[in-house]
Amino acid sequence: MKFDHEKLDVYRIAIEMTAWVFGLSRTLSDLNRHTKDQMIRASQSVPLNIAEGNGKRSEADRRRFFEIARGSALECAAVMDILLACKTISEEQASHCKQLLLRIVSMLTRMIDGSSVREDEVDYDYAHEHEY
Repeated sequence: MKFDHEKLDVYRIAIEMTAWVFGLSRTLSDLNRHTKDQMIRASQSVPLNIAEGNGKRSEADRRRFFEIARGSALECAAVMDILLACKTISEEQASHCKQLLLRIVSMLTRMIDGSSVREDEVDYDYAHEHEY
């Protein structure tokens, strides 16, 4: 069983990017702790807001959450620039992450503009199958 947001390519790429950021964060020194914390928060915000937005019934609410996710992805790109400028990460590391982020931002931009296809409605009422 999958939730609707798990079917979205943008969500899957956002999860991939977040996992990559976690791996990168393990290599950063204490000198970079504030940037590392910001990078982790921003990277987590992307898939979390995609999932929440995709579950909203009104298009305005959906777009608002997708805009927040897009903003967080752009924030992650800026963090990569900062880490690269401070010679904390390599050009290859920054480039890899920014390629993922560019894909995420591009997809979210299309979703915000309304040019994406919404998944079929799913009934999440499974009370008849499980006791609580």
